[in-house]
Amino acid sequence: MDNKRFKGLTFFLSYAILASMLGMLQFGYNTGVINAPEVNIENFMKDVYKDRYGEDISDDSAKTLYSVAVSIFAIGGMLGGISGGIIANRFGRKGGLLLNNVLGIVGACLMGCTKVAHSYEMLFFGRFIIGVNCGLNTSLVPMYISEIAPLNLRGGLGTMNQLAVTVGLLISQVLGIEQILGTNEGWPVLLGLAVGPSVMQLVLLPMCPESPRYLLITKQWEEEARKALRRLRASNQVEEDIEEMRAEERAQQAESTISMRELICSPTLRKPLVIGVVMQLSQQLSGINAVFYYSTNLFTSSGLTDENAKFATIGIGAIMVCMTLVSIPLMDRTGRRTLHLYGLGGMFIFSIFITISFLIKEFFGYVQEMIDWMSYLSVVSTLSFVVFFAVGPGSIPWMITAELFSQGPRPAAMSIAVLINWMANFLVGIGFPSMKTSLENYTFLPFSAFLAFFWIFTYKKVPETKNKTFEEILALFRHANDSRSSLRDSRLYGSMLNCVNALEGHIPPAESAALVVAEEKPHPDSFVFAAGSESSSGAPAQPERPPPPLPPPRFPSSGV
Repeated sequence: MDNKRFKGLTFFLSYAILASMLGMLQFGYNTGVINAPEVNIENFMKDVYKDRYGEDISDDSAKTLYSVAVSIFAIGGMLGGISGGIIANRFGRKGGLLLNNVLGIVGACLMGCTKVAHSYEMLFFGRFIIGVNCGLNTSLVPMYISEIAPLNLRGGLGTMNQLAVTVGLLISQVLGIEQILGTNEGWPVLLGLAVGPSVMQLVLLPMCPESPRYLLITKQWEEEARKALRRLRASNQVEEDIEEMRAEERAQQAESTISMRELICSPTLRKPLVIGVVMQLSQQLSGINAVFYYSTNLFTSSGLTDENAKFATIGIGAIMVCMTLVSIPLMDRTGRRTLHLYGLGGMFIFSIFITISFLIKEFFGYVQEMIDWMSYLSVVSTLSFVVFFAVGPGSIPWMITAELFSQGPRPAAMSIAVLINWMANFLVGIGFPSMKTSLENYTFLPFSAFLAFFWIFTYKKVPETKNKTFEEILALFRHANDSRSSLRDSRLYGSMLNCVNALEGHIPPAESAALVVAEEKPHPDSFVFAAGSESSSGAPAQPERPPPPLPPPRFPSSGV
């Protein structure tokens, strides 16, 4: 292990990261837990409907009710995501996470008691509440981790967000198989186990410090910030961190209470906001949620048996965990932008392979050997698609959004980015079945087009944030804006000079001399400013005298 690269990774910092990561594990678990017991939940809804109304509900209506249970989670996530900035500023990053666990416990209990209460409305409400909880987690956890991590470890530790999500997904997939909890009796327990991460975080997180940046910059509690840093760094030498925060505070004095509206209207912050939003869209519109939500169905349609398809789905979760672990040291060695480009490029290639495998299976469906071969190609392509997602788009959007903004606008920026992420999540989740019905074998082509666009955008617009402070990152965008303004001014000035130069030789000498006088004469406003100012001795400064007028031009004698 390279000790220099991992310098600053103390026991207490690791403990704080793991305690906060439970919020993202909650998000991953509840994203995947609803997939496995789909048939069991639909049968439960049919039984409840028949007991209430004395008649059977159609299969299509049962699927519609199930889709409500799936999609209402994302609606709750939107509400929680957009509230994240308000909660973070009012209660702090750690305080917001602790309060959020109340929602996690309530939502999990409602889902777990659904069958006992014989009410699918309770399932809807529980999924909505746990969605609000997960939306807040996706905003608060990356913010907390990015603010407590030292500069040299911020990338690798930021990847821990995605590691927690993938671990939660894998746990839900393993527990959801029929041999464990994927049964008519076990699925309420499966959903109710979401109470675990919230209870564990309530136990572990109180011993962690609040974000030092929040304490120093937002609350102006310098001594509390020093205490938090000493615990996290296991050292009394925290002046470098304090000075970095002070520099960030000085740069953001005017934006310390920036709102979402002010953030959108700020010329300096508009570009990082657009980058943050597009990065979130690159995660959700890449097609990965189509794989997460409907992977078993995709594998079955490609020719695998039901049992093999479920084990292949578990393989997706296992690969996500392994590749996220691999990407942790790469994050600070290779850089965010580079890894994101590799991830998007690989996903683009294998999304094309997935489409090709579907097409060949249809054209050569009468050849059994070809069907078997195409089944393996489809599985390998899907798993490779997931591998490249874990390398870049899985973790980088959550982290880079927090890195692109300093303390003032960061909560508002995270709220907007998380809201966009959840909206795209909802659209993919609810629209993919219809898209699959309409496009059939060409289902992944729209995702291929999105991936190509996101790769080009990342290559041209996204800066590298590796080993840069928040102030240095903000300076990149300020410099870009100043350069554009200077370029506009130089172009305007150049065009004016060109106009004057073009006129020379086409106007009489007297008028040309007058133009020169006007160009050299100071603007009247400069005299007003000079008259109202004081000299270094304290006496009013005297206005500068205008240059003496030029003598009248002498024209050649006409001989008259």
